[in-house]
Amino acid sequence: MKIKMMFLCALSFNLANAQKVNVKQAFASAAKQTDILIKNVDSARLIKPNLVSPRTVEKGQFKMVVSRDWTSGFFPAELWYFYQYTKDKKWFNLARKYTEDIKKEQYNRGTHDLGFMIYGPFGNGYRLTGDTAYKAVIIQAAKSLSTRFNKTAGVLKSWDHNGDKWKYPVIIDNMMNLELLFEATKMTGDSSFYKIAVSHADHTIKNHFRPDFSSYHVIDYDTLKSGNILQKLTAQGYANESAWARGQAWALYGYTLCFRETKNKAYLAQADGIAGFILNSKVTPADGIPYWDYNDPNIPNVSRDASAAAITASALYELAKYSGNAKKYKAAADKILYSLSTKYTSKIGDNYGFILEHSTGHRPAKSEIDVPINYADYYYLEALLRSK
Repeated sequence: MKIKMMFLCALSFNLANAQKVNVKQAFASAAKQTDILIKNVDSARLIKPNLVSPRTVEKGQFKMVVSRDWTSGFFPAELWYFYQYTKDKKWFNLARKYTEDIKKEQYNRGTHDLGFMIYGPFGNGYRLTGDTAYKAVIIQAAKSLSTRFNKTAGVLKSWDHNGDKWKYPVIIDNMMNLELLFEATKMTGDSSFYKIAVSHADHTIKNHFRPDFSSYHVIDYDTLKSGNILQKLTAQGYANESAWARGQAWALYGYTLCFRETKNKAYLAQADGIAGFILNSKVTPADGIPYWDYNDPNIPNVSRDASAAAITASALYELAKYSGNAKKYKAAADKILYSLSTKYTSKIGDNYGFILEHSTGHRPAKSEIDVPINYADYYYLEALLRSK
């Protein structure tokens, strides 16, 4: 791959002058945007009450989703973060209202994304309120997610669709849903949830990563006999052997939380390795916001992914608490967060009230390219909170 050297700017060489974001100002701007977003949500629901969460803006159109969409939990989870930061009863009431809309998904056994859908809103809600009704939803969701575990392969199945492409697909994103299982063990004392999470994390280390700590997107397992690998693929990245930017961010965040929950140093080493891959990239621009895939040959003439950057910043703030590379990680997170807050935020009133611009959802499918996306906003707010 040939790229003009003027575009090569490794993030690791640009940390010395990292500026810190004004968290108070950033939250105030985000709150103004979210007030606008809520009005648009309520207007949309007057027409289609089954739509519960705002997801994105595509081709100028405001897009809402039903509760079974994998992104449905991010919007109410954002509202809990506003409540956490402001202690304003307004955000408390809004968070409770929109969290309730996702409640029925606790019984959904057809998705691996219950960590996103349920643990985001209900986990934050329980942490901030102690409401035992939220605890019950989390436990049931963990039971539902556990039904997707296969003992032969040792992992949780990600997708039930496209059976012509794969038999038992497991995507790197699935690391994010393990937090739900760890929490359920703490809540119930039932170690089965914990054991499933650890098995999934261990097999993912073994099978998902290349020697440079970059991750494949999809691993297809044989669950009938051996548990061996059938294929190593991508669905949302540039190519099977490429490093899809958001996938690397999911991996970093996932192994950071696994170390937090288990204190297993293998997970810390994995998180350090992934962080090294991300931060030492020579194709990431000087502002620290990656292109959608590290190996797209059309760089720099391709879309960025602010969502990958937000996830990475949030993960680095936490990883800095555990790693010997704390100073480097904190500086990198500060730099990314400053870039997001100064260059990637919507002007007040734009984008129907979404906070961040310039994320990439599924470029190969020509879907959600260079748009605002709700999970970018969620991890941006989380990174702001963690930066303090």
